[in-house]
Amino acid sequence: MPLARTSSVGLVGLQGHVVDIEADLSAGIPNFTMIGLPDASVREARDRIRAALINSEQKWPKRKITVNLSPATLPKRGSGFDLALAMAVLAAAGVITVRALRDTVLLGELGLDGSVRPLHGVLPCVLAAQRAGRSRVIVPVDNLAEACLVPKLDVLGVASLADLIGYLRGESCAVLTGAAVEEAPPLPGPDLREIVGQAQGRRALEVAAAGGHHVYLQGPPGAGKTMLAERLSGILPPLDDDEALEVTAIHSVAGVLPQGASFVRRPPYESPHHTASIASIVGGGSGVARPGAISRAHRGVLFLDEAPEFAAGVLDALRQPLESGQVTLHRSAGQAHYPAAFQLVLAANPCPCASPAGDQDCVCTSWSRRRYLARLSGPLLDRVDLHITLLPVTRQALLGDASAESSAEVALRVRAARMAASERLAVDGLRRNADIPGPALRRRWRLARSTMTGVEAALDRGLLSARGVDRVLRVAWTLADMAGVTSPGRAELDEAMGMRLRGIAA
Repeated sequence: MPLARTSSVGLVGLQGHVVDIEADLSAGIPNFTMIGLPDASVREARDRIRAALINSEQKWPKRKITVNLSPATLPKRGSGFDLALAMAVLAAAGVITVRALRDTVLLGELGLDGSVRPLHGVLPCVLAAQRAGRSRVIVPVDNLAEACLVPKLDVLGVASLADLIGYLRGESCAVLTGAAVEEAPPLPGPDLREIVGQAQGRRALEVAAAGGHHVYLQGPPGAGKTMLAERLSGILPPLDDDEALEVTAIHSVAGVLPQGASFVRRPPYESPHHTASIASIVGGGSGVARPGAISRAHRGVLFLDEAPEFAAGVLDALRQPLESGQVTLHRSAGQAHYPAAFQLVLAANPCPCASPAGDQDCVCTSWSRRRYLARLSGPLLDRVDLHITLLPVTRQALLGDASAESSAEVALRVRAARMAASERLAVDGLRRNADIPGPALRRRWRLARSTMTGVEAALDRGLLSARGVDRVLRVAWTLADMAGVTSPGRAELDEAMGMRLRGIAA
């Protein structure tokens, strides 16, 4: 009996799994049967493939067609199997040879006219093909640049089913060959030079970038909270190759990677609206869950402006990813793991009326103030390292001629501090102070008792929790790296304590 095999890739979260597709043509009543745990979109491929073959001047086999997707225990979803399914049927019918598809992975959705349409998540699919030892990948032509980000692999791009059939039969060369993508320099983003005043806010932003710390900014409208948050990603170090590949794969699966884009080198910045749902922030959707804003902000910044206006469930859903740096989403079709090591920036007004003049013209009662700020739960704020209160920008600062440092100047100091931390933490396989485990802070990196008196007093008075002590120590180590000293002293610990306990901006 005619039997042919092709291969494609199924995605579960960010993990790609090579799926072997077997097509068998046998005598009997013409029929098409697909087995191997396909979802509705995969089962619908039968009608797309049939129309695409006929419109590509090919005959649909009038035989009993059985297609098996292996491994059968892996859920298959999406339209990315169309091209591989079509090639398996054609190979079983003898239109093309099985040898022409050896060690080849095919990805692509078919239109009824035979066109090959682009997909989301091509990059992790091609990575899975490379890990499986396949030598060639055929993708939609619109995904060619993305697929070429994976080195040492023969990547081809096709625009239509007819072009691919002609290429595999040696009758046509209407297939594009992939080449290495040249990385374009990143476009300039918002600059710290544009922020006037707020010396304490700028200092906190630099500390956050140098150590990978989370920030809570509180202040009246116009104080510069949003402007500071928007400039944090611009002073973070560029992503290295491994980080860029990971972030680019997430953006590919999420469908936010621009066509023809190269690696994402700049740390991403996400700023969802306060009406966002839990699924849009954490991840969700039918079937296997898709990545949310916290995963799209991986290795970058997640900014929640007007944080008290977010739903309580959304804010509390951030607590576990803030600790673990990843999120696991369970759905009926399986579970998906997504990285979520982001830097959180929260911004809030001091009260519901948000008077620009601060307490002078505030009409809120003490009860309404407490109720408004209580929307940010204690457990969430306890996971935020820096608590900064911003005052309104003064007339002298706003209308004066004083020039502020640019993002490029601050980024140089941030990179030097990151390098110092990376060298010190290399023995533990860490790179940022924010990643140091609590036990290591109290054992390997234990500080002298004489420098810990302020922290111990705050702990005894209930101003700091055990988690808060760890976060103060991490910030102190970052301040030491920025100052070029080997370990934090009393000055670094006192400044870290001030930033933790809502230091007032100058």
